[in-house]
Amino acid sequence: MGYTSRIVHYFIFKKISVEKLSVIKIGGNIIDNEANLASFLTAFSQIEGQKILIHGGGKLATKMAADLNIPQQMVDGRRITDAATLTIVTMVYAGYINKNMVAALQSKNINALGICGADANIIKAHKRINATIDYGFVGDIDTVDTEKIMQFLHTGLSLVVAPITHDGTGQLLNTNADTMAQAIASALSSKYEVSLVYSFERKGVLSAIEDSNSVIPIINPQNYAALKESGQVNEGMIPKLDNAFEALQKGVSRVIIGDALDLLQLLAGSVGTTIQKN
Repeated sequence: MGYTSRIVHYFIFKKISVEKLSVIKIGGNIIDNEANLASFLTAFSQIEGQKILIHGGGKLATKMAADLNIPQQMVDGRRITDAATLTIVTMVYAGYINKNMVAALQSKNINALGICGADANIIKAHKRINATIDYGFVGDIDTVDTEKIMQFLHTGLSLVVAPITHDGTGQLLNTNADTMAQAIASALSSKYEVSLVYSFERKGVLSAIEDSNSVIPIINPQNYAALKESGQVNEGMIPKLDNAFEALQKGVSRVIIGDALDLLQLLAGSVGTTIQKN
C-alpha cells in the first residue's frame, strides 16, 4: 500500500471507528410523573453505546421552597437563586432526584454514576454577571473536563448529571440544565459522534402551543428567524433552540427536540423536531 493510500485508509478508518455518544436532557413535567419517568428511564437504558443523562429538577424544588416559606423569583423562566434556594436545589437536584434516577437505572442493569459539575471537577463555572438583574448563585459554564468524562464512560459507566456546578473556590452554583447538556455535548463532539436530545412532555417544537399535533419537523436558521418574528416559537422555547444551534455550530452531529416518552424514536429521527445548522 502506497503512502497516499495509507493516509486515505487511516482517515477512513478513523471516521468509521468514531464512537457514538447520546447526550439526553430530560426536563419538564416528565420528572414529576413517576410512571412517565419510569418509562423514560426504561427507554434510556435501551440506548446502545455510550450515554449521558442530564436532568432538571421538575417542580419538587419549588414545592419544597413553598413548604419552607422561602420565596421564589423567576425572570424569563430562569430561577433567581439566593443562598436558601441554592441549598434547596442542591439537595433536590444533586441529591434526591439524581440518586433516584441512578437507582432506577441500576435496576435496569445500567451501571450509572450520579454526579454534578463539582464532582471530579468535570464542570467549572462562574457566578453570572448581569448589568440589570442579580441572578444570585446562578452559574455560567467556563470549562468541561472531557478527559475525565471519557474516563468514566470508558469504564462502562453511564453518567447521570445534575445541574449544579462550582466556581473552583468552594462555591456551588445553580446552572441551567439545557445549557449544561449543550456544553457537555459540544465538548465531547471532538471525541465522539454526538446526538443531543432535548426531551420533555411535548412532541417537539409546536407551531401552535395548544395543538400537540402541530410539530415543526425541521428548524434551521432561516425558518427559526421567521418563527420567532411571527411569535410561533414562544419565549420559553427560544433558549432551548439557541442552545441547540450553538451545539451544532460547535460540532454536535445532530440535535432533536421532542417527547421524552418517544426517546428511542427521537434518536432514530422518526419523530420530534430536528434542528439543522443550515
